[in-house]
Amino acid sequence: MNAPGAVPRCEGSLPDPLAFFVTWSTYGTWLPGDRRGWIEYRHGWQLPDPVRELEARAKMTEDACVLDRQQRLVVERTIREHCAIRGWELHAVNCRTITCTSSSAPLSTPIESVCNSRPGARDG
Repeated sequence: MNAPGAVPRCEGSLPDPLAFFVTWSTYGTWLPGDRRGWIEYRHGWQLPDPVRELEARAKMTEDACVLDRQQRLVVERTIREHCAIRGWELHAVNCRTITCTSSSAPLSTPIESVCNSRPGARDG
């Protein structure tokens, strides 16, 4: 039993999520070293690094992708269709000029399946 005012502790594993809240940025709009900070795969949150950002920008093979209104509508429609095909309930979707956020999926779907199956996701 927790002491009065103490933060309760979880016993055992955490409960299954109700949904997956997934946000991603478009190509070239949030590079390694970004002034807002950035996430390094398997190493977590990293501080800004202007030199690293310049190096990443120099390696870009295309201009940064900034979506216009029509492109944002296509992305949102594609996410809705993708969820329907997989039988996922889409709770929300919001596509902006440089980011897209969606909340979807049934309880039985592993997070790896959600992340690897979103439209435009890289394999593996």
